[in-house]
Amino acid sequence: MKKTVLIETSARHVHLSREALDVLFGQGYELTPVKELSQPGQFACEERVEVVGPKGSFPSVAILGPVRPETQVELSATDARSIGVTAPIRESGDIKGSGACKLVGPKGTYDLPAGVIIAKRHIHMTPADAERLGLEDNQVVKVRSDYAQRSLIFDDVVVRVNENYSLAMHIDTDESNAANLAPGYFGEILVD
Repeated sequence: MKKTVLIETSARHVHLSREALDVLFGQGYELTPVKELSQPGQFACEERVEVVGPKGSFPSVAILGPVRPETQVELSATDARSIGVTAPIRESGDIKGSGACKLVGPKGTYDLPAGVIIAKRHIHMTPADAERLGLEDNQVVKVRSDYAQRSLIFDDVVVRVNENYSLAMHIDTDESNAANLAPGYFGEILVD
């Protein structure tokens, strides 16, 4: 049985804590959802912030909701280098000792001493998906992409299992461009 998964490209974005949202947009401000994302309960927001590093900035970076316990900025390696931020490859939420930047919103500036990462490629799935595919939470797999004459195998892909997930693999824009992927493309999960 072929094990397939939708591959989605995750462009640069920001997850804000309540504290950061209050500083950037004003006390008690609520994010404005404009588009539901593939993961249940997650959404793209109307609001944007500037992400500033030592060498430059991105003036209009998307915010993804809902509000999280900690502020996190996810960039590609190319993005991080272009604004002079040293960002480690990490799983979402693993921000201790990660890169620093400044966020600028319409009501204020928020200094982020740690929280900038390059997201480790991963696959979201439910327990039922994991059972059907013969996979386990935190298992590391490979995913083969064979699209538009740019075939490659993504190695070191972390399986993340949670009943609130929807089956999809997430990669950043550098990885998507290397594989010349288009929206709606499915890859094949390979298990050693």
